[in-house]
Amino acid sequence: MRYPFGPKWTQVLAVTASVTLAAAMFAGPATADNIADGGAGVLARVDNPYAGARVYVNPEWSANAAAEPGGSAIANQPTGVWLDRIAAINGVNGGMGLRDHLNAAVDQGANLIQLVIYDLPGRDCSALASNGELGATDIDRYEHEYVDPIAEILGDPAFANLRIVTVVEIDSIPNLVTNISPRPTFTPQCDTMAANGNYVTGIGYALAHFGALENVYNYLDIGHHGWIGWDDNFAPTAAKLADAANASGATPADVAGFITDTANYGAVHEPFFTINDTINNQPIREHASWIDFNRYVDELSFAQAFRTELTRHGFDPGIGMLIDTSRNGWGGSARPTGPGPTTDANAYVDGGRLDRRIHLGNWCNQAGAGLGERPTASPAAGIDAFVWMKPPGESDGSSTEIPNDEGKGFDRMCDPTYTGNPRNNNHMSGALPDAPLSGHWFSAQFQELLRNAFPPV
Repeated sequence: MRYPFGPKWTQVLAVTASVTLAAAMFAGPATADNIADGGAGVLARVDNPYAGARVYVNPEWSANAAAEPGGSAIANQPTGVWLDRIAAINGVNGGMGLRDHLNAAVDQGANLIQLVIYDLPGRDCSALASNGELGATDIDRYEHEYVDPIAEILGDPAFANLRIVTVVEIDSIPNLVTNISPRPTFTPQCDTMAANGNYVTGIGYALAHFGALENVYNYLDIGHHGWIGWDDNFAPTAAKLADAANASGATPADVAGFITDTANYGAVHEPFFTINDTINNQPIREHASWIDFNRYVDELSFAQAFRTELTRHGFDPGIGMLIDTSRNGWGGSARPTGPGPTTDANAYVDGGRLDRRIHLGNWCNQAGAGLGERPTASPAAGIDAFVWMKPPGESDGSSTEIPNDEGKGFDRMCDPTYTGNPRNNNHMSGALPDAPLSGHWFSAQFQELLRNAFPPV
């Protein structure tokens, strides 16, 4: 897809061989319990696709990781395959296309592959770094040049024994809640997408077409706790997700679950404070600027609460949640080992929080970040898996403007000199310097993630 090297098929095949055994990241081999009654080798529909799964290791990402000093320690981890433009379906610049990845998964002996469906019209209306190729009104192209060909490939009987997880259009629905008028964080582009309905229409179309395949498990994006955790955003986001799940022929039954923290940095669990703490008669929810009246301080509490909220909006009580832990470890020397000072609410929270970002609204190539929990099935109640949906080492966006033919713009939140905007309360961006375009390999970021990994590598 969107990797900086050409068709290194010898290298890719070598890496594929080396990770075949490592594909058993979540559990052991398939058993009679997860084989369909309809015939040997055809996987039955399951409640949690990650339970007992052997998850595909992308040989292109694995080769990049293994080429880095120390990278071989994690090069066998499963990561998401991002289909970020129409051309990615067949492969870009000599790289692997969708069918190549599916064939490689079969060759590895994997029985689960993770795909990110990411090419909506007017994509990422509030973040220029990840804008896409399709204009705001290109819904027909999205449906028939992007979704239809993907669905056709996924429906090939050759892949019937793969559980296929599709993460459908990250960042889109949350943008329709938080970044439209009259909110101070609105953008004209998000107003346009809210008005024309193409996010909802497109997501519904994708859910319906992928959901028609028995071995596909659709997961929708819920942003993260530092975006959707406020009262003004929480229930409205669940309602808008329900709108999308009932659009274009889709139903909530086409949704297996939801994902939080995709390509973001929020800690799974903040161990040294809770939202209910009070310091010197100051409730931290009201007085700590890091929290700023949010009801959640980490991704696990947010995901579990949002799961309950989703069932109130018509989703099945059996839905499962994913948490992207690819970059939320926050290890290294800056990691707190206990609560902060009890002098006031800010000192207490800032001194004890694992998430060391300057502000919760910062999202691009964050300095000091580390690899988080390794991919794991069923790590907590209601959580299907911790996953590395964002491949560590792939940039969030370029530090400066870089001309390109990928539809990607320059977002000042990726500029380390940027002093901010209303979305991060006018703080510094916290971004690393010298970053390439989003999705391109960023060696310096990968090395920082390794250094600050928690659990350590």
